[in-house]
Amino acid sequence: MKNHSKRLLAATCVLATFSPVEMMAQKQPNFVIIVADDMGYGDVGIYGNEDIRTPNIDQMARKGMMFTDFHSNGSVSSPTRCGLLTGRYQQRAGLEKVLLVPRNDKDKEVGLPSEEITFAKVLGDNGYQTALIGKWHLGYLQKHHPMNFGFQKFIGFKSGNIDYQSHRNRYGDIDWWDGLEVKDMPGYTTTLLTTLSENYIKENKDKPFCLYIAHAAPHSPMQGPGEKAIRTDVTPEGDKNSSRPNKEIYRDMVEELDWSVGRILETLKKYELDENTFVVFFSDNGPVINNGGSAGGYRGAKGTPWEGGHRVPGICYMPGTIKEGTICKQAVMSFDLFPTMLDMADIHYDDSKKKLDGTSLMPLFKGKELAPRLLFWGNGNKTISVRDGKWKLVRHYKKGELTLHLFDLDKDPSEKTNLSVQKPELVERLNKEITRWSKSVYSEVPDQFAKKVRSTNK
Repeated sequence: MKNHSKRLLAATCVLATFSPVEMMAQKQPNFVIIVADDMGYGDVGIYGNEDIRTPNIDQMARKGMMFTDFHSNGSVSSPTRCGLLTGRYQQRAGLEKVLLVPRNDKDKEVGLPSEEITFAKVLGDNGYQTALIGKWHLGYLQKHHPMNFGFQKFIGFKSGNIDYQSHRNRYGDIDWWDGLEVKDMPGYTTTLLTTLSENYIKENKDKPFCLYIAHAAPHSPMQGPGEKAIRTDVTPEGDKNSSRPNKEIYRDMVEELDWSVGRILETLKKYELDENTFVVFFSDNGPVINNGGSAGGYRGAKGTPWEGGHRVPGICYMPGTIKEGTICKQAVMSFDLFPTMLDMADIHYDDSKKKLDGTSLMPLFKGKELAPRLLFWGNGNKTISVRDGKWKLVRHYKKGELTLHLFDLDKDPSEKTNLSVQKPELVERLNKEITRWSKSVYSEVPDQFAKKVRSTNK
């Protein structure tokens, strides 16, 4: 693993010099959540990549808090987005797998359940302007539309990926929405999302806002800014029409994404919003290695239960509130952002009906530690992992056979040595915690998902 202390100031969750409470007394903070798609832990310069240039993300880390143990809620897209928006384990909503573009009526019914409450809904109810610019990936019917879940503005796409130039989904259909209508706009997706986000910040600079920028990059199809459209009116074969190596194209895609992050930060500074805006950057899951991504030495990649599947780059930035040059080594998850925003905005939310599983990260910004807790990841229900401090247990069913994998992540972050035989009592305790968690989250699965999900959890 790379030695981050040589690249940043050697601080761990240090106390901010300007109190968040004092800052919030002056004005409610804005929120900008920037999510990369399929970017690995090792795809950013400051996280150890020496090939891809990411000066803006690197600078954001140097000026803010860089997490070395930040995790997406899932190891694939839709689950993580569900957890982020609801502040809850996505299993409670019945969404722990990727939502593919539906081709039959049954598949069309799957999406974020209407009874779920999002951070956009709560913030909007408390005077915030809210927008999603970019990828949704939580359902395709109008009842699943993001504007039904608290986003007052939506410009972007509903599917898991689109052609960066033609904005067509994997079946060749135009998938670009302006509000409730399909309305294509010209431009390379990363660049277009950036321009739209800059415009939104300008339009809402005088009122509190929450902007969720959900990028397509660096997810396939493999297209840098200079590549032509792959998907036209005819469904194509494959996801590439360039002779260039995937790694080279991938680098261009990540560097364009880095440019975008820089533009957003510059825009906030231009309108003197930077010190009153909480900015977060992370990836929805680990990388696709064949596309050119890197897990930074961790085991596994997108779709796997290992660290490379869900340990991702994560950065929080807010000058004056988060002390610059801070490295945080505590394990956190993307669903922690919902309660963090409520805490920062001083908004009381009664979660008695939809209990939040995430916890506010505010103590970290004040130089304190989070209370000890267990963290869980469910991969399609046949594989569930639990994290307890430095210990991680992976319970995996393969062809009906149970296997248990125990790792000491402090000594073995690459998960090479299975210690389950050496520590049977610890394995038994953590395995019971997985069973307890499973019963808890799957008991809330909506009726339309219940039979399918619970049958796989036997």
